[in-house]
Amino acid sequence: MAVKGSVSRVIRDYLVLTLAAFVFAFAWECFMIPNGMSAGGMMGLCTVLQYATGGLVPAAYSYVVINALLILIAVILMGIGFGFKTIYAIAVSTLAMKLLSGMEALHCVEGSFFYVRETLLIPVIAGFLEAIGIGLTMRYGGSTGGTDIIALMVNKYWPVNLSRVFLYSDFVIVILVLFLPDKTFADMIYGFVEITSFILMIDMVVGGQKSYQLMVFSEKNSQIADYICKELDRGVTVIQGMGWYTKKNRDILLIMLDQKQFLPLSRTIKEMDPKAFISVAPTHSVYGEGFSEIKAGPKLNIRKNTSNELPQE
Repeated sequence: MAVKGSVSRVIRDYLVLTLAAFVFAFAWECFMIPNGMSAGGMMGLCTVLQYATGGLVPAAYSYVVINALLILIAVILMGIGFGFKTIYAIAVSTLAMKLLSGMEALHCVEGSFFYVRETLLIPVIAGFLEAIGIGLTMRYGGSTGGTDIIALMVNKYWPVNLSRVFLYSDFVIVILVLFLPDKTFADMIYGFVEITSFILMIDMVVGGQKSYQLMVFSEKNSQIADYICKELDRGVTVIQGMGWYTKKNRDILLIMLDQKQFLPLSRTIKEMDPKAFISVAPTHSVYGEGFSEIKAGPKLNIRKNTSNELPQE
């Protein structure tokens, strides 16, 4: 059974990675590139190169070449599993871009089904789609290459929002559009609009499973705690408290849960004790056993001053 479950998870992961690669390619080949737009990220850099060479160097080709070096670095820092999924995601993304570039019926141009009259909406839609593609790829252990590889490597060691890493790198890439002779200030603004749409969506996709801190006040604390430990496989901390009005001592349950576990727990508590009082607080990050790995930066070999002498100035 364990083997079947493992195989099914692998199949699921690669099906999601395939879908995500096509969504990512759809955002660029059907919305941004047909309208001569660029944005941030490695694809943004590749489109700038494509426009600068008059289409002589397609974005799909430079996308593969530039990512080759980044993949080698990622394999060293993130492990071979990350590297293989990333290679797969980049390969499928490249194939998807080649296929979609020739399907003009899917392009956001006048006369097609996906045509959008309001030009400003094109980068908004593209940013939304790109965030879904990249976000799903990241959640299932891969990367579409470029700046998201850099973002994942940074996020492995420091608890930095992915959107912030993307913002700094993308800002520089978008400005490069101004160096192209046929591009204007408006083209740069379209790039920033795409980035804004992307940033607003990416953390929702990658970090979609939030965590909650619950404090439960109930007369059925023992049953509730047993349910959490046995059925949800989560720990419970019992805090000693006293109700000031009643002057009675009582136990308070402190629990950390994933988003998907919150609803079944709240239903169970209501069934066990309809009069229970629950305090719920969403948490930004939870690190430790059962949650995300603690991120404290890479270990640095710092020489300690074991003597009592002050450092020389």
